[in-house]
Amino acid sequence: MSKIHFNGISKAKDAVKPKGNWSQGLVASMNDPDLVVDQDSVTITIKDKYPKAKHHFLIMSKENIPGIMSLNKENLKLLHHMKSVADKLCSKFDDKFKIGYHSVPSMQRLHLHVISDDFVSPCLKTKVHWNSFTTTFFMTSDDLIRAIDDTGSISKMSKQVHKELINTPLKCHKCNFVPKTMPNLKEHLLSHIK
Repeated sequence: MSKIHFNGISKAKDAVKPKGNWSQGLVASMNDPDLVVDQDSVTITIKDKYPKAKHHFLIMSKENIPGIMSLNKENLKLLHHMKSVADKLCSKFDDKFKIGYHSVPSMQRLHLHVISDDFVSPCLKTKVHWNSFTTTFFMTSDDLIRAIDDTGSISKMSKQVHKELINTPLKCHKCNFVPKTMPNLKEHLLSHIK
């Protein structure tokens, strides 16, 4: 399989552009040596191209599994392995991490977020970004594994619940501070960094 590299591509009209929908971007990122952190026979770990915290990694299945809605009990071994890879990665840092999946992923290819809970990043810009990691829209790895083990699949989140979670009013995830805007929240988050 040939490698596709997108870093450093000029914006000239003859520049090579990735084919397909933007939601397929993770597949291209899997082949970018500047993003790859680690890999084994079944997973590849990359740095998120648009990190929403100081540390933000994605652990992806090398098997072409579109997302959490495609999972069943046959995938439990893979899910436990991905969680183990995440735990090992987190042990390399002093930071606290959240490990989980978006209930309605925007990108294709099963991927586990491993994100430090500081949420200090210039790429964290919107309420949608914030709420996708700080509400129940973000399903922990353990909860996803438990659901697959119990029922054999993940129930699709209703559009109404999705909308409510993404539009939840801003609130600090570490204290009771309720900011008026994302810039207020981002400034406040700095007060939690030691």
